[in-house]
Amino acid sequence: MLDGLFCSVIDTPSTEQTYYYGVQRVTPEEKTEKVYQLFDDIADKYECMNDILTMGIVRLWRNKFITTLSPTDNTKVLDVAGGNGDIAFRFLNYVQCAALKDCHVTVCDINKNMLDVGISRFQKLNYDKELISWEIGDAENLHFPDNSFDAYTIGFGCRNVTYVDKVLQEAYRVLKPGGRFLCLELTHLENDLLQWFYDLYSDEVMPVVGYLITGQWQHSIYLVQSIRNFPRQEAFKTMIENAGFRQVTYENLTKGIASIHSGFKF
Repeated sequence: MLDGLFCSVIDTPSTEQTYYYGVQRVTPEEKTEKVYQLFDDIADKYECMNDILTMGIVRLWRNKFITTLSPTDNTKVLDVAGGNGDIAFRFLNYVQCAALKDCHVTVCDINKNMLDVGISRFQKLNYDKELISWEIGDAENLHFPDNSFDAYTIGFGCRNVTYVDKVLQEAYRVLKPGGRFLCLELTHLENDLLQWFYDLYSDEVMPVVGYLITGQWQHSIYLVQSIRNFPRQEAFKTMIENAGFRQVTYENLTKGIASIHSGFKF
């Protein structure tokens, strides 16, 4: 069992916060570097790994995510940590099917390899190139002006940043008044017995699959750890409210394995 490996933030004698990456105790800066390296290593395997680990259910979650967003004419979306395009392409498909006008999605990711994968995938699809742009950027320190977007989406990205509160503050800043924040993330199950089985699967199966795909135990252990250490749904809801968002709600998917959190900037 790997239970002892999944530790959260601890306090060192110097009062500086230290984080775990797999079995390694690291500083916040080191965690940021290691997570960057992780996605550098798995960029071209990311979608395959998600499909295998979730048995394809991740595709249904992303479809639900865009349906929840329900874009309308003139919707300008910032999709953060979305380098491989999974959320953006679903947005474009929705726009195309609904014949929406003057919509655009800006895909922003800190990792160039992930963006390269997304751009390569996009070139094989039949979407208008004017509807999408690709930007390298840090979710904790976005380079976009205040009040720039109608919607901010982030799918499976919040648990991989070092400072979630900074991400939420930046999301609030770049949204226009009335804009919507929408986050899809792996979370915690509603039922304790189901959570026990999920933890068993996480401990015994996910690291092995992750290792077979990435070739590194530290990476595969981190993937499980990042889910377990992410705030529970109510706690994350409170964090979103503390960033300034109102009408904050969440919807559990597949009994809480994933959830969609929503909030508005007023």
